[in-house]
Amino acid sequence: MGEAAERPGAAARRYHNGTKHSAAKLQTDQHYLDWEIKPHPFKIYPTIEPIALPRDGAPLTVPGFTAISASGAVAGGSTVAVPSLAVLARILQLSAGITRTKVLPDGEEYYFRAAACTGALYHIDLYVICADLPGLAAGVYHFGPHNAALHPLRRGDYRGVLVEATASEPAIAHAPVTIACASTYWRNAWKYQARTYRHCFWDTGTILANLLAVSAAERLPTRLGYGFVDDTVGTLLDLDPQREAPLALVALGWQPSTPRPQPPPAPVHFETAPLSSREVDYPAIQAVQAASSLATPADVAAWRTHTLAPSPAPAASSAEVALHAVDAAALPTESIDRLILRRGSTRQFAPRPIAFEQLSTLLQVATPAGASDVGGSTSELYLIVNAVEGLAPGTYVYQPDGKVLQRLRAGTFRREAGFLGLGQELPADAAVDIYLLCDLDLVYGRLGNRGYRVAQLDAALIGGRIYLAAYGLRLGATGLTFFDDDVTEFFSPHAAGKSVMFLAAVGHGQRAPIHG
Repeated sequence: MGEAAERPGAAARRYHNGTKHSAAKLQTDQHYLDWEIKPHPFKIYPTIEPIALPRDGAPLTVPGFTAISASGAVAGGSTVAVPSLAVLARILQLSAGITRTKVLPDGEEYYFRAAACTGALYHIDLYVICADLPGLAAGVYHFGPHNAALHPLRRGDYRGVLVEATASEPAIAHAPVTIACASTYWRNAWKYQARTYRHCFWDTGTILANLLAVSAAERLPTRLGYGFVDDTVGTLLDLDPQREAPLALVALGWQPSTPRPQPPPAPVHFETAPLSSREVDYPAIQAVQAASSLATPADVAAWRTHTLAPSPAPAASSAEVALHAVDAAALPTESIDRLILRRGSTRQFAPRPIAFEQLSTLLQVATPAGASDVGGSTSELYLIVNAVEGLAPGTYVYQPDGKVLQRLRAGTFRREAGFLGLGQELPADAAVDIYLLCDLDLVYGRLGNRGYRVAQLDAALIGGRIYLAAYGLRLGATGLTFFDDDVTEFFSPHAAGKSVMFLAAVGHGQRAPIHG
């Protein structure tokens, strides 16, 4: 049967099913980490003179919870909002920058980052496409975390290329700055093989959770863009299509003038330092990326007509538990920049319960109505509650419209939580495990193969906000992988037919967290 006759999302289905974890699959997996070819964690342009970014901006005063709740909620408007170089530097640094370093016993220098990343392999890079800004000339730039600098790839205003590539998306057209996220596959596939394509969006989501929150604190409107011509954006950013891919765009700021659409630019092919002596190719990644790509502006415009409508509210249930209303006056006032600098990935949880008020705040803060070009969220939050004061242990599903938890099963499920999280102690010890599931059939039916990107990134963005909200509450959090089908079966029949996209564990940290 040819591709034209296949059902919507066929290529994404093959990829997703082919990269599922199961206990039997892991027992027979012969992959090992070849430390001789571990990739370098940075993209280095040896022939480009860097532009150092300022590091002494005024401290932010907006509380972290205010910033997280507002992140992505402002899609545009009529108020001019143009970031200066200092503001842009802070957004980049607090999204994907290095927060501190540590020298390991073997003498290797370890870099801690602002956002969590699978395996601490940091394969996501940020690029800036901008008009003339206060302190920065119009151009296309790569952000280098290793030297806290911008590396100019193109001089001049190329925003019109994005206008054309996004089929004249209004937020992109009016944005003085667009930030693009892209992955270099090998920097993650060295450890995670073909599953790296999932991690492309997981790790972009945690970065964007920071980026949107800091932008909100800077009072800059933002809008997340999933729809664009992949080849055009890749060429603009000088990406190698066999090894790298653009993943998402963020329109940042607003101004009344708009650039004229521009044709795709000519390739530039800047030299980059080798990541390792050799790389291993995983064709499944390239196949799903190609199948989910959009080829022309007309394709983008057509794809965007199939936006996601909000899911209907479920019928009321006698097993519902209303969340506590968020008391903004009682929340910590720590600024978002300080919160991000303190954030980490917890490596061990204490057995103490968290408060129901904390869980209520975390769920509501982590699920704001974001602004994107596809409409509503694709994610549903399922919980294993192990230790929450005032809430019986068991399994629940969160209903954000009514701000209630619907109980599915009562009981203690620490052992099951540990198994579902690849047999690790972290999910078994956590106070609560939050699984983000999605009805992929519904998403594919509306958004095709590219809907897979939307589902993965939507879940990861919520997961990134869970990270931030947990640390804002002085709790610990970490992202974990999982046995895919076992999670669905565990939460069924309610979750029948759905797929797990992300898992975040939350609780009291047993010791000082390690960033990751």
